[in-house]
Amino acid sequence: MLQRVQLCVNGVDRTIHADGGTSLLAVLRDMLKLTGTRFGCGANQCGACNVLVDGRAVASCDLSIGAVDGKRITTIEGLGTPEKPHPLQIAFEAEQAMQCGYCVSGILISAAALLERNPSPSAEEVRNALDRNLCRCGAHNRMVRAVLRAVASRQS
Repeated sequence: MLQRVQLCVNGVDRTIHADGGTSLLAVLRDMLKLTGTRFGCGANQCGACNVLVDGRAVASCDLSIGAVDGKRITTIEGLGTPEKPHPLQIAFEAEQAMQCGYCVSGILISAAALLERNPSPSAEEVRNALDRNLCRCGAHNRMVRAVLRAVASRQS
């Protein structure tokens, strides 16, 4: 049965008509054509599909669209723009903190959520915040450095 769901995605109010059990990931990718959020495992185990829901990083692959009615969603497309990238995006590029790039959108979202909660995290806090995000390329150390670089750039 179709359900009417209201959300704000990347600052734009949206009305979605979908089965209430449809995943947020499917709505973002298939209905809204926001393909920066990746499908990884489909079981909330890898972090590739992370988005911000009311400022909190959550896996969108197993979150039903019905559960986010009235919520504010931020995807990687809403984090920054080519003209005005988010400090994390600048730092990830500067640190070459990605290889294949598949996991990076989810990792950037997790890092952004951390910086919203804690604008000056330690390296250990960054590692803990990114712990649920899998990167098969092994770029985690560069990613941690990139997050710390973004913190430093915001403080200067």
